[in-house]
Amino acid sequence: MRREIAIVIGSTSDKKFTEKGLAILDNLKIPYWFRVLSAHRTPEQLDRFIQEVEGGGGKAIIAGAGMAAHLAGVIAAKTLLPVIGVPFASGPLHGVDALLSTAMMPPGIPVACMGIGSSGFTNGCLFALHMLAPYNQHIAKGLHTLRQDKRQQILAANQSDGDK
Repeated sequence: MRREIAIVIGSTSDKKFTEKGLAILDNLKIPYWFRVLSAHRTPEQLDRFIQEVEGGGGKAIIAGAGMAAHLAGVIAAKTLLPVIGVPFASGPLHGVDALLSTAMMPPGIPVACMGIGSSGFTNGCLFALHMLAPYNQHIAKGLHTLRQDKRQQILAANQSDGDK
């Protein structure tokens, strides 16, 4: 299976936010690109990576960054691929600044915005998979299985705890 999802985070310190989302992709055997690139500190390398993803059949880009969080917007300005922005909790505002800068893109350069941190990144991965599922039977089957597993976990918790 070829890679269709690209993931870019702005700093190595942001890797801690990606673990649960990447585990979902890995468990479903979904190949992806993963890079640590900064919109401000490595702009030329970011440009080359976007071209690599476009030329390699990429279908969606997940961009996670903290503080001013310009990464998703910069990527969206350079490609027509859908970009999913994930604000990471860092700095004195604990991700609120990243959330606002990701959500408040100017008209014409859209970025889908997830919640702050690890759960936001997990939802970003799931959202990318949902965008691809209608066109990819492997992904659709994996998402159905994932939902069924979550449902069973919830029902099993009710059976084991019971009423006391």
